[in-house]
Amino acid sequence: MEDKRDDNFDFREVTDEELNNKDTKDTEDTTSNNDSNDNNDKSEFEDVCFVCRRPESKAGKMFHLPNNICICEDCMHKTMDTVTQFDYQNLLNNPNLMNELNKNMGTFPNVSFFNLGDMPGDFNMGGIPNSQKIKKKSEAKSKPVIDIRNIPAPHKIKAKLDEFIIGQDKAKKVMSVAVYNHYKRVATDTMDEIEIEKSNILLLGPTGSGKTYLVKTLAKLLDVPLAIADATSLTEAGYIGDDIESVVSKLLAASGNDVEKTEHGIIFIDEIDKIAKKKNTTARDVSGESVQQGMLKLLEGSNVEVPVGAGSKNAMVPLATVNTRNILFICGGAFPDLEDIITQRLNKQTSIGFDADLKDKYADDPNVLSNVTVEDLKKFGMIPEFLGRLPIICTLQALTKEMLIKILKEPKNAILKQYQKLLALDEVDLRFDDSALEAIAEKALEKETGARALRAIIEDFMLDIMYEIPKDDNIGRVTITRDYIEGKASPLIEIRGEGIHPQIPVFNKEQATLV
Repeated sequence: MEDKRDDNFDFREVTDEELNNKDTKDTEDTTSNNDSNDNNDKSEFEDVCFVCRRPESKAGKMFHLPNNICICEDCMHKTMDTVTQFDYQNLLNNPNLMNELNKNMGTFPNVSFFNLGDMPGDFNMGGIPNSQKIKKKSEAKSKPVIDIRNIPAPHKIKAKLDEFIIGQDKAKKVMSVAVYNHYKRVATDTMDEIEIEKSNILLLGPTGSGKTYLVKTLAKLLDVPLAIADATSLTEAGYIGDDIESVVSKLLAASGNDVEKTEHGIIFIDEIDKIAKKKNTTARDVSGESVQQGMLKLLEGSNVEVPVGAGSKNAMVPLATVNTRNILFICGGAFPDLEDIITQRLNKQTSIGFDADLKDKYADDPNVLSNVTVEDLKKFGMIPEFLGRLPIICTLQALTKEMLIKILKEPKNAILKQYQKLLALDEVDLRFDDSALEAIAEKALEKETGARALRAIIEDFMLDIMYEIPKDDNIGRVTITRDYIEGKASPLIEIRGEGIHPQIPVFNKEQATLV
């Protein structure tokens, strides 16, 4: 007869000591498993009520139901009251009916039940994803988010900005000092009994002058959460469009739904000139003056209810309370036609006599925005209450030809360095003549779109080169000249170890082929 016993089964006699050790080991394993389960259950996010979508910081104690579903105490009481109120036939208190249901529960044919906890994704989290949950606040008073000793001095902040941004020295100084003072205020909270007010910033400058890039670089250097919002989509609450609180909701998402980290971030609102008061209109200005009125409480500092993981408030999205007192707001805009208002004011100062100014003195001045005053902004359509909460007004200069040439080659992530790196991966050396850089800058000035025009121009003439270079492994160097930028000649190409060869294939920019 074949012995089917397991080879690993031990038939020897077990002593009492080994039995006690085994029981102890099983107890330790069970304890460790329970501890690991408890650690898994303890999430870094707050529990959210499945019914009213309120977090536990607002709703209080939660009832934990199967499948990771949480219900707050208020919703639980309301549910039980509703069930007992509509139990007309007294079915819940009928023991005979309940016994029959329990007895016949397993006798239904072709009926199977499944566990919601086995389902992946959001169903396993009670139908609420982590993107709509708020991180728990630490119970113990932890180390402050920002240490005053680690805040770089203004000259160090400006030195870092100089590595990425060309020119705009005044704007970089203003931003460095404002940010330094702001985070000193955040780190110390108060200085003795003197409360330091917040210094929000208003950036003015023509398109492509570097307003958005300046803020992005600043936030990266300080390692703080940054949210960039567009004012063109903002409307008064209740109308089609984004609510005003959505700008804070974007910052909350950028900080990983951490409210404490959100309250020390930076919000950059671009195209702020688009919410100016609409002129010559009789309709309700829901996207102009009304938005300015609604933003007053955000800029000043107050507790606002913002949706978590969504752009608008609705019944299925939990809300978080964020205090904007320590959030730095930076508003930027090109303010078109503001130059005409400034020029008109400057021409009225002296128009008669030997000291009179010519009427066309400021007509061709690219930096006329540097003479802006609060009165000019009021005439443009910004309300006084809004401007009063932006005490720092900084103007960026229009880019000149020399500045555009420096932007092409000097910053750490300059456009030319990016293309040189791409061709270096193909073991090709890409060079630009000084005359070629001047031609690119001149073409960019004609487009009147600032630094953004540089990439559009380079993408145009580099297309043929990036397409043809991988065809020939013998090409070692490509030199871009002014004639190639202007479409008069081909770039200079050098074969490896031979230098410039007159018979080698060269590029024809118009045909985009090798000739």
